[in-house]
Amino acid sequence: MTRGRFIAFEGGEGTGKSTQAKMLAEALAARGIGVELTREPGGTPGAEAIRGLLLQPPGEGWGAPAEALLFAAARADHVARRIRPALENGQWVVCDRFVDSSRAYQGSAGGLGDDAVRVLHDIGSGGLRPDLAVLIDVAPDIAAERLAARDAGRSDAIGGRDAGYHAQVAEAFRGFAAAAPSAFAVVDGTGTPEQVHARVLEVIEPLLREAA
Repeated sequence: MTRGRFIAFEGGEGTGKSTQAKMLAEALAARGIGVELTREPGGTPGAEAIRGLLLQPPGEGWGAPAEALLFAAARADHVARRIRPALENGQWVVCDRFVDSSRAYQGSAGGLGDDAVRVLHDIGSGGLRPDLAVLIDVAPDIAAERLAARDAGRSDAIGGRDAGYHAQVAEAFRGFAAAAPSAFAVVDGTGTPEQVHARVLEVIEPLLREAA
């Protein structure tokens, strides 16, 4: 059986990546392609439980090392129980965030460092990489408007961090994409969801041709 393809959507808060992940999964299904739409942190019962701890943390919350360990634990369960089995079964996996989010949030903006995040990923998830990471990139003012409309002043523990933190996250994502252009596709996230979706379909077309 041919291995499925793995696409991860990446980007900062308010970029619209969750919407685009859902639209791509629907488009693939419409083409008769078996697809799993999932998210991080989450995607399995265990990882969803950890998601609650991360986004609504108890007490004073988590420091960067503890936060990174929790993300890595959730991802390890997600990869072992959902992502790898789906890929081995020939399905495509569309994931809202994957390891590059940990690199950007905990590694860069959180100050833990890229090497530490990569080591945790190697231990927990065998270093699994997407076939393509689609980075949805928008200007900070547009992202802020979308985030305000989405959360209505009720941000989670990570989304509610200050503008400086989120600027570091956005810069880290751009740096990752510049350093590994074959692993990333940067998509302009401005415009309507349908316009952005059309751009996403353009960048994944080579994977569709390979799988045909």
